[in-house]
Amino acid sequence: MSYRLYYWPSIPGRGEFVRLALEDAGAEYVDVGRDQGATAVAQMIHNGAHFAPPILADEYESVSHVAHILAWISRPLELAPGDERDFRRMHQMQLTLTDFVGEIHDTHHPLGPSLYYDEQKEAAARRSAVFISDRLPKFLDYFERMLTDNPDSDEWAIGRRCTTLDLSLFQVMRGLRHAFPNALSANETPALDELTRRVARRRGIAAYLDSERCIDFNPDGIFRHYRELDGPNR
Repeated sequence: MSYRLYYWPSIPGRGEFVRLALEDAGAEYVDVGRDQGATAVAQMIHNGAHFAPPILADEYESVSHVAHILAWISRPLELAPGDERDFRRMHQMQLTLTDFVGEIHDTHHPLGPSLYYDEQKEAAARRSAVFISDRLPKFLDYFERMLTDNPDSDEWAIGRRCTTLDLSLFQVMRGLRHAFPNALSANETPALDELTRRVARRRGIAAYLDSERCIDFNPDGIFRHYRELDGPNR
């Protein structure tokens, strides 16, 4: 099965969650934005079926929204738990992770993406303070607990093997280490830290991270590092 991924070419963004699944599985895919430019991504949106990227398509259909895409491809890529109840729980946690990513993004654009960061710096600082003191610990505690409470594995979040959820947790933890190193160091997350190291060692992921296909975090993406938002060193 060959896929076409539509996402903006200059940032990892939300498209990275889909790329990680495709790369881990060694799936054949074309990264349309990086191959053909942003115009091809915009045209896919303007066709009317999707509001925004990422969009993943095969020869039969196209699907948008990260959690929806990952639910769709997790089974054919062998990145889903075998039990149907576990599959639903995986999707539930992926949706919670989607909420987490949205709150991370809003630390630097609380008034919306149509305004530049410099036009909302004061609001961003206030939003970040609440995020660091309240929301970040709650989300981290939740996912840390999900990892340690998995009855089937002491390595993965759900079931007995690596799933798309584990890959997404890996990306969020990498992003938080980049954007909020001081805040993250103030929260103990041994299970999440070990998961991050474990995923990084997977053959497909390690090869991807070492390739030119993997773009570094940058100021235009979700995980932006701003010293004034991260707070003082602890």
